[in-house]
Amino acid sequence: MTTFVRYVKTQAMAKTVLVSGGAGYIGSHVTVELISAGYEVVVADNMSNCDMTCFEGVKKITGRNDIPFYQIDCCDYAAVTRLFDENRIDAVIHFAAFKAVGESVAEPIMYYRNNLVSFLNILEAAKTHGGCNVLFSSSATVYGEAEVLPVTEQTPRLPATSPYGNTKQMCEDILRDVVLATATSEGPVKGIALRYFNPIGAHPSALIGELPRGVPNNLVPFITQTAIGKRECLSIFGNDYDTEDGTCLRDYIDIVDLAKAHVAAVSRMVDGRMKEGYEIFNVGTGRPVSVYELVTAFEKVNGLKLNYKFAPRRPGDVVAIWADTRLANDELGWKAERSVEDTLASAWAWERHLAGK
Repeated sequence: MTTFVRYVKTQAMAKTVLVSGGAGYIGSHVTVELISAGYEVVVADNMSNCDMTCFEGVKKITGRNDIPFYQIDCCDYAAVTRLFDENRIDAVIHFAAFKAVGESVAEPIMYYRNNLVSFLNILEAAKTHGGCNVLFSSSATVYGEAEVLPVTEQTPRLPATSPYGNTKQMCEDILRDVVLATATSEGPVKGIALRYFNPIGAHPSALIGELPRGVPNNLVPFITQTAIGKRECLSIFGNDYDTEDGTCLRDYIDIVDLAKAHVAAVSRMVDGRMKEGYEIFNVGTGRPVSVYELVTAFEKVNGLKLNYKFAPRRPGDVVAIWADTRLANDELGWKAERSVEDTLASAWAWERHLAGK
């Protein structure tokens, strides 16, 4: 059954942003930065991979107890329509999707149904309600096994190595086509796809952070849960890749830096500064870090020793990927600022906060 939880109607004059999946890891941090930048925010989430911890943390950080919250599934078109009926939405940031590479390989139907239908519903509602600015949460996975690194926005998209990555490619194409189809209508849809890399860390307040249900699919929460004693051992998937230490190379970006990129992109849309109806930006640091380097950096920064082991490669993982971020730096006026060390310290502070330590 669809549950609607409303706290207050949004103000008439302020620009209002719908954050689908807004109670989750990235969505909660983006909500904080949007409110700090003066936007009104409406949060929608089906709570399938989170609880109210981060949403309550958002309210504490912002001092706002009146953030409208809808507990809905974006795959339910009637629920999405009702949300748009009840709020004047100036922009949507769409996070509501399943996101685990390995799980998508095992459960492709689930991933295609959820990730595509939820986004189609958002776009249909935006179109039928007079047009809207839509920011899609895309991913570096759209590049597949890129032949030239770092990747730019012009790097050819290769076949995705997982159903998860394929849904990101497909949703980018859907957004592009909807933008093109509505360009001459009275209520056009305009869109930006942010291709971001590997978000890690937590808010400096330690009131919000990554909080997966069950066994984590991402590296850093598995690191912190191993450090705190929730997990017996950390598995590093693959130490035989063609890299300096044999582990995968990734572009790890601080979650607050990533959230600020979303605010910059929304501002570009609502202020009418887009150069095209559909734009793409890489959001990363431009610095490759290996999985093993990240693990050892965590140990050093926090004065800890982790129990870890090397395990077989994980299906769907690419060897190496990192970003050329010059376009985002120049056009959005945004740049990643926090160091990996500060980010890993924030992740540990968040885990300790959860444990009451």
